[in-house]
Amino acid sequence: MEIKRHKATEYFYIAVGSFITAVGVAVFANPAKIASGGVSGIATILYHTFGWDPGLMIMVQSVPLFLVGMKIFGAQYGLKSLIGTLLLSAFTSGICLVIGYDGILNYDHPMSVLLSALFGGVIMGTGIGLVMKSGSNTGGTDIIAQILARYTKLTLGTSLFLVDAVIILASAFTFGIESALYAIITVYITGVVIDKVVLSMGTRYAKTVYIISGRREQISRAIMDELGHGGTLLHATGMYTGNDRTVIMTVVPNQKISRLTNIVHEIDDKAFMIVQEAYQVLGEGFTPIAKAALASQADVTQMSKQKPENPDHRSPDVPR
Repeated sequence: MEIKRHKATEYFYIAVGSFITAVGVAVFANPAKIASGGVSGIATILYHTFGWDPGLMIMVQSVPLFLVGMKIFGAQYGLKSLIGTLLLSAFTSGICLVIGYDGILNYDHPMSVLLSALFGGVIMGTGIGLVMKSGSNTGGTDIIAQILARYTKLTLGTSLFLVDAVIILASAFTFGIESALYAIITVYITGVVIDKVVLSMGTRYAKTVYIISGRREQISRAIMDELGHGGTLLHATGMYTGNDRTVIMTVVPNQKISRLTNIVHEIDDKAFMIVQEAYQVLGEGFTPIAKAALASQADVTQMSKQKPENPDHRSPDVPR
């Protein structure tokens, strides 16, 4: 019964989040010609260039990408995300049919585009955040970024940035530089709002997770195959039983915490999880150690150039 309730909650988040995201696309981003990355951004470019329905274009782009993603990452990877994308496509087309493709603002007034960039970012960020709380995503170009991160030395964050940057650059050629600048505003606001919605467990960008379970092999395999992350197996002893245990320690970005929780719950609903803030994560998949080292050296160099006002490091009020 608990598992069914958990599943129902996940799909509720997917449905509501997809609808809210569609509102942001159909009511604000698409009418204002704001292509803020992702398949919805490409759909906006295609609509204003060829007149093709943006909801339909979201589906046409996303389904082939999902097939590729499922081929690379496994069938379980794409199921909920595919549902989210199909709902996003249907909701976007439905809203456009109801209110029209011109939105609700008068775009003869220049302030309307700025309002669309701001409110579109907030609404889409809220919707995407709710979808991500289910352990899913709205798919699309995120899959391209994940493939790039898997087969190149690029981190997932860098891959996402590059994919969105290409789409925004395309919008600059299609709609002009001002539209691209508005798109950058929308991308930033969307990211901030996603953090607020989905990262209720903290504010840092990554978490350290300890997992204790009798099914550690299955959980370890799922972490590697479905999340694309590794981990470390720690040997421990239970205080009460005195039995030897193996603890999984892994570090994952905030946006994958919900998905990891769902994976553990599905494999072992009696598992024990500890989630902690990761102050700084250096290494493969996160910030390169070399980059952090260069930043530290720069800080040290800067500090060495600063002469202390009181060379003997004592307060001038202290008796000498």
